[in-house]
Amino acid sequence: MKRKFLVVTLAAASVFCLIERPVYAQKVAAGASTAATGAGQKIPADPELKIGKLSNGLTYYIRKNAEPRNRAVLYMALKAGSLMESDAQQGLAHFTEHMAFNGTKDFPKNDLINYLQKAGVKFGADLNAYTSFDQTVYQLPIPTDSAELFKNGFKILANWAGHISMLAPDIDGERGVIIEEDRQRGKNAQSRIQKELLPVLLHGSRYAERIPIGKLDILQNFKHEEIRNFYREWYRPNLQAVIAVGDFDVAQVENLIKENFGKLTNPAKPKPHTTYDLPDGKQPVVKIVTDPEFPYNVAIAFIRQRHKASNNTEDIRRNMVINMANAMLGARINELKQKGTADFVDGQANYGPYQQGLVPGIEATTVLAVTKSGAELTKGLAGVMAEYQRMVQFGFTQSELDVVKKQTEAANEKANREKDKIASNTFVQAYLRNYMYGAPVVSPDFRYEITKKFLGEISLAEINAAAKKMIGSDNNLTIIVQAPEKEKATLPTADQLLAAIRDAGKGLKPYEDNKVNKPLLENKPIAGKVTKTEKIESIGVTKLTLSNGVVIYLKPTDFKNDQIIFSSFGQGGVSQADDKDYLAVNYAGNIPSDGIGEFDNPSLRRLLAGTTASGSSYIDELYQGYGGSASPKDLETALQLVYAHATNPRKDPVVFKKNMEEYSIYLQNSDDSPENVFNDTVTAVLSSNSVREKKPTMAELGTINLDRSFEFYKNRFADASGQTFVFVGNFDIAAITPLLETYLGGLPANNRAEKFVDRGVRPRTGKIERIVKKGIEDKAMVKLFFYNDFDYAPENNIQLSALSDILEFKVLERLREKEGGVYSPNVGVGYEKYPYGNYNLSVSFSCAPANVDKLVNAVLDEIAKLKQNGATADDITKFKAEYHRALEVNMRENNFWLGYLTGKFKNGEDPTSILTTNERLEKVTEASVKASVDKYLNNANYFKAALVPEK
Repeated sequence: MKRKFLVVTLAAASVFCLIERPVYAQKVAAGASTAATGAGQKIPADPELKIGKLSNGLTYYIRKNAEPRNRAVLYMALKAGSLMESDAQQGLAHFTEHMAFNGTKDFPKNDLINYLQKAGVKFGADLNAYTSFDQTVYQLPIPTDSAELFKNGFKILANWAGHISMLAPDIDGERGVIIEEDRQRGKNAQSRIQKELLPVLLHGSRYAERIPIGKLDILQNFKHEEIRNFYREWYRPNLQAVIAVGDFDVAQVENLIKENFGKLTNPAKPKPHTTYDLPDGKQPVVKIVTDPEFPYNVAIAFIRQRHKASNNTEDIRRNMVINMANAMLGARINELKQKGTADFVDGQANYGPYQQGLVPGIEATTVLAVTKSGAELTKGLAGVMAEYQRMVQFGFTQSELDVVKKQTEAANEKANREKDKIASNTFVQAYLRNYMYGAPVVSPDFRYEITKKFLGEISLAEINAAAKKMIGSDNNLTIIVQAPEKEKATLPTADQLLAAIRDAGKGLKPYEDNKVNKPLLENKPIAGKVTKTEKIESIGVTKLTLSNGVVIYLKPTDFKNDQIIFSSFGQGGVSQADDKDYLAVNYAGNIPSDGIGEFDNPSLRRLLAGTTASGSSYIDELYQGYGGSASPKDLETALQLVYAHATNPRKDPVVFKKNMEEYSIYLQNSDDSPENVFNDTVTAVLSSNSVREKKPTMAELGTINLDRSFEFYKNRFADASGQTFVFVGNFDIAAITPLLETYLGGLPANNRAEKFVDRGVRPRTGKIERIVKKGIEDKAMVKLFFYNDFDYAPENNIQLSALSDILEFKVLERLREKEGGVYSPNVGVGYEKYPYGNYNLSVSFSCAPANVDKLVNAVLDEIAKLKQNGATADDITKFKAEYHRALEVNMRENNFWLGYLTGKFKNGEDPTSILTTNERLEKVTEASVKASVDKYLNNANYFKAALVPEK
């Protein structure tokens, strides 16, 4: 249970969008204008993509792609969601998606999930689906090295498309699960605020009337025929697409699609497929909402516009222009915060899809401000809006554009170098956007060439002309305020907020750009030398020992063409600070984020423009070290950043003051959140209320000292002799060794032979129960913990992992499928070797408060059954298959190897143990799981925590 240093940033983005959308929607570029570039050319077809249509109207997309190897990503997409529901069907589009996993023609009851789990496809993580307003999407990543399994993947998609069973007992059994999903994801301050804001944000549209989760009374009481009707009416091939991307034969896949989907039929009299719009506003609208559990003061202005996308290069150019403007505007706002001159604690301003693309064709300027108090919201909103108006009135400078062009060029070149390593899921998302919204499909080669061409053509005048058109009209202006209820009396009026937006452009002066004229390092360090070279041939690792005591492990790979990633560790960390000094030096972990030497973050951004290099330092409880990444050509820059963080850290009183103010805002309202109070209670038990784990009080916050934190930071990095680095990626060892000798061999070292200190942070022992009564919703959160000392070793770790996964199978089946009392229970496990061997296995879920005891007893009953009977053969098969399949993919990931090797060297373990994983996996048996239950779930240390409403 390791605690990070104080984190002092507010997540304004968490309140940015009030409507949940699929993640891919956030990637749809948008803008407000385009320069007079003509109609552009039509985007050519991607020669690697096969698009076809069956006679029944079903569309298919097929592309061969080898990353990851022996895997495919299959989607079945439907152009129908909650917007298509009748008044009596509200919530049934989403309910139908659930029913797809409750039995189909060829996979009755739970056979589908069981079949896929035995093949190594994990429910939730791999096998999943979602429903939104205008679409329902089923996703199935599946291995291709088993011919039968791969073929059955298409049968599964076709079963979802036209053969869901919809049996009455299954429908009734799923009602509780849907209601619990609403309870788990909603029933909090944000969802209460959302319910008040939706009629404003979506005024006059069907979207406001068709939230995908639906209405509780309908979910509980609808007649079975209603959902069957919805399925018959809308799950039809002329509204469906199959998307298949992966390591397979294209002709075979096309035949499988024809074979499985060709016989699906459309209704004799299909309902019209209507698209819905969001009408323009006639006058500005302001809505102020407060909630007793909402933690921040936030004001957001939306200024909507319309844009009809085209399928040609004009839109690519337009989007590049708008994205550049957004990047430059964001940099200005961050610079204000860094300098401490902002009228807001956090702010955002950009142009893009309204509510992350909720309504196609609707875009918006969005201006957001977070302030310390409600009384400051007017000033804060005006402060962010002023930067928007400064952009509109005066445009950007050439040096700003040069920076963002360098960044765009570097990203474009990197993408081109990785074009044969693109993950299948990236292509799938592009094809899904094409099917749903007609978004263009751009091949990697064409995107590279057209981006390169436009980068050379786009001028400052074009950017500034586009910026002038991004502001929109007052008629489509909506301002919302979200704030704690206790701030209600101090909040601005609607007139004050409108005036803040309208007057923000008065008396502004052009932006003054601060150019960077200094190098990152004034002088190169005095290089060290490699004094010893060793090989670990079986896993392709080379070990270098440098003259200053730094140890480097190198694993060259071909998993990515243009990636090198690295991390390091050295013992000590914050454990070197006594408990009495802990708070005083608690800012040390933030020092790396303040900049380097004379370079604040805006200056560093300009300096590094055009490179892919990143490099920084960290301090945690037991270790300090470095981490970073780069293209091979930029590795020297990344190593320079490491050296600079070690030898020339930045102490910035302005940023320190800003960060302390931000954290004080969090502390002031933290206890209004039931979840925060609950988590604080859990932490107190699991750390015996250690000062090293709990959040500081307002009084304790004042004891955090920048000078002492800075000195502590410098001390942590004064001796590199204990540092162990791991590098993974596309590099030649001989070619990079001189760089390693220079920048890592040149790190200061005095051979302190330092070790971390075990500060004795331990959980309370025995059987413990904490019931936290906080909150106003009919919602409970439950966490059960089993923990004790642990003999950390690969053979024990895999047995404990097996126990965790198998218990999750049992808990999911019992609490969700049989009891219908939860949506997504979670079983997790963690184990550590240092500072002492320990494990912690937890079971967590949300539910109705009235069901807490019943469901806790159900979990304990499943544990008792495992103690008595052990695991089933099916349980063992599922665990081994999922573990094996995950390892297959991981073994071809740079990030996996970096984490794996770093962990092995931290713990002093044999790094070649990965080669004997299958031997340990075979020792997971029904009997071994039974022994693990007896050993690890014996209730010696058992902690039950529950959050229930106050009334």
